[in-house]
Amino acid sequence: MKKSDVPQDESILGNLKRAFYAVNENGEYDIVASKGWEVEKIVNDFVHEGMDEELEKVKGEVLKGEASSLKFHMFKHQMTISLLSEYTGIWKWKIKRHLKPSIFNSLSEKEIQQYADAFNISINELREIPEKI
Repeated sequence: MKKSDVPQDESILGNLKRAFYAVNENGEYDIVASKGWEVEKIVNDFVHEGMDEELEKVKGEVLKGEASSLKFHMFKHQMTISLLSEYTGIWKWKIKRHLKPSIFNSLSEKEIQQYADAFNISINELREIPEKI
């Protein structure tokens, strides 16, 4: 892509800019700041809309007592059991068990803190789910 072709459309970044590699007048690669690309914004909006719907479903499971708040926060932060295991050092089979409210609610403060740290939230935030998503 030429420097002059780097998109400068509206994006989800707001006032932030993103770096793109583009070819300058001498045929060399330069880093060029871009506001965004309309196509990228459309796709991101579509994906986030779908994620919000799924997050509402998971929230419903938590409110019905079918899943722990851990499941909600995993989904919100787009973490799989494997990824969360890597972040926390907690075995995958234990994380699966912790998705059950009765098990999750009996965890030690240390285990809860490991999860809270992985999501970069407080223990209280981990135990709760927000009213608005």
